[in-house]
Amino acid sequence: MERVAFLLEETGEQYRCLLNPESLVLRRLAGVTDRRSAGGLIAGAELADDPLLLTGGGSTELELDLLFDVSLAGSTVTSEDVRDLTGPLWDLAENTRWSATYGRPPLVRLVWGKGWNIPGIVTAVAERLEQFTPGGIPTRSWLRMRLRRVAEPALPSPPPDRDALLGAIEEGLSAEVTLQATEQADAHDLAGTSGEGGCDERLDQLAYHYYGDPALWRLLASFNGLTDPLHLASGEGLLVPPLSALGVGP
Repeated sequence: MERVAFLLEETGEQYRCLLNPESLVLRRLAGVTDRRSAGGLIAGAELADDPLLLTGGGSTELELDLLFDVSLAGSTVTSEDVRDLTGPLWDLAENTRWSATYGRPPLVRLVWGKGWNIPGIVTAVAERLEQFTPGGIPTRSWLRMRLRRVAEPALPSPPPDRDALLGAIEEGLSAEVTLQATEQADAHDLAGTSGEGGCDERLDQLAYHYYGDPALWRLLASFNGLTDPLHLASGEGLLVPPLSALGVGP
């Protein structure tokens, strides 16, 4: 059973949950508000409903109920205190400094199975602790998290020059890039499926598998010219170039 994970966009860190969510509630608010004038809400004797101002946009919120228990196998954290497992998720609701004067919660991506890959900001966290040891240490936690969806981050600009790289491979202008890229083209010009060859189905999984960093999935999407990188078609071929071709690393 594939477990839910939270991927930090800025650092590529992953926080995995021991179990899938007990429940998941989605809420959608449309981009509308009551129409008002300088004197307040617009009213009229003949109105059946209050006039609305269509603002566009709106908001989408996800509420997850997660269970943590230090007695369950599968965690990379060995501790008697369940707060060692839930602490990193609490940190997702803390403001971190990202400019000279302002702070904000980190941008995090909810990744779960094939159907959930949602960027957002954690707006609230609540936790109920249970099963305390004689020393007052909790061993089980029911954690509720609210995640508000944000716009998909823009792909790197300018994107890697795919045509120039392929031309260099064909002409042999760079032995190192030609060798690595040729190997990748032979071995990793692959379909985004988990069928033959056991390939992963998401770009973040491919980036982690070949580069060791799931945060590089956007570079893969840009290099392959994917307009919808969150939904790979079955049998779609993807070219996985060396990191040097993506402008990453030495």
